[in-house]
Amino acid sequence: MSFNENFNRFFGAAEAQLQRQMRIRRYQSADWDEWLRMSRALFPGLNLEDDLDEMRATLAREDAAVFVMERPDGSLAGYVEAGERSIVEGCLSSPVGYIEAWYVDTDARLSGYGRALLSAAEDWARSRGRTEMGSDALIDNEVSHRAHERSGYEEVDRVVTYRKDLL
Repeated sequence: MSFNENFNRFFGAAEAQLQRQMRIRRYQSADWDEWLRMSRALFPGLNLEDDLDEMRATLAREDAAVFVMERPDGSLAGYVEAGERSIVEGCLSSPVGYIEAWYVDTDARLSGYGRALLSAAEDWARSRGRTEMGSDALIDNEVSHRAHERSGYEEVDRVVTYRKDLL
C-alpha cells in the first residue's frame, strides 16, 4: 500500500470529523487582518506594501475568489486564492482554474483543512465551467508537494525561472 493510501486510510476518520466542524466560506472584509497574517507567513520575502497590493489586486479581479477556513472557535486557520489562467503547464484546456495561493496554519495541517480549502476552490472553478485546475509550489517545498499529491494533483513539470535586467 502506498504512502498516500496509508495516509488516507489512517486519517480518513479524523478528517471526516473535522470536515463536520470546520467552515469554509468566501472571504469577508472582516477577514483582512487574518488573511494578511497568513499571507505574510506564506510569502515572507514580499515587503508589506507588495503583499497588500497583491491582496487588493486579487479582490479586484473578476476571475478570482478567496476562501477562508474558519475553525470551530471562529478564528481562521487557512485560506486559498483561486483564479484563472489562460495557459497552465500540463493542462489541455483554456482558461484553467488555478490555485494562486494556499496556506494552512502549521497547527492545522494534516487534518483536512487544506484539502477542504482546495475543494472550495475547485468547486468555484467548476461553477465557472473550468475542467482543469492547476497549481504550483516552490521546487524545494516538499511539504506542499506532498499536500498537492495527497489532494489528487499530479506533478507535470519542474521549472527554474530566470530574469535579466534590461536597463
